[in-house]
Amino acid sequence: MDRPVSVFALIGIIASALAFSPLAAAFSPSLTAGRGPFVSRDGGRFSTLLSASEEKAAPLVTGEELELMLTEWDEPLVIDAYATWCGPCLLMAPEFESAAKDLKGKVRMCKLDTDQEPEMAARLNIMGLPTLLFLDKFEPEEGEEGEAKAVLKDRIEGAIRKDSIISLCEHHFFGGPRPEQL
Repeated sequence: MDRPVSVFALIGIIASALAFSPLAAAFSPSLTAGRGPFVSRDGGRFSTLLSASEEKAAPLVTGEELELMLTEWDEPLVIDAYATWCGPCLLMAPEFESAAKDLKGKVRMCKLDTDQEPEMAARLNIMGLPTLLFLDKFEPEEGEEGEAKAVLKDRIEGAIRKDSIISLCEHHFFGGPRPEQL
């Protein structure tokens, strides 16, 4: 009799296969070209390696830091909820960082490790990885009580490319056209 395979084991097998397949090279050439961020095997676990001196345009934040960011609204916010074991998250990481560099000064972008911050991930209702949350400031109408707070403009589950991230930001935050394809 065949043993059933758990969904999580199956996802891990598929993600591992994708991380070192030609699809990885097509999705993000920097993953296989040996320049910029790249994926390596380290004791059987995947890790994204970056130069320690390189400042991130999309920093890793804690739940408390994210709470603070949600009270300060000088720019819209995009959150990348990810996990270090997630193959599609690893594929999208350099795309998200590159988009963050291009949008610096217009859109705040950050990363939330769902394994390190399970309470915040639950509050944000993260069910699949990676998940991008596009948040903007909601200001109450004149005469309404309350202070400005975050409003969810969009939620994307699954890895997308830099161009799609930028197009979605242009649409949700700056009145650009809705992207036809992601």
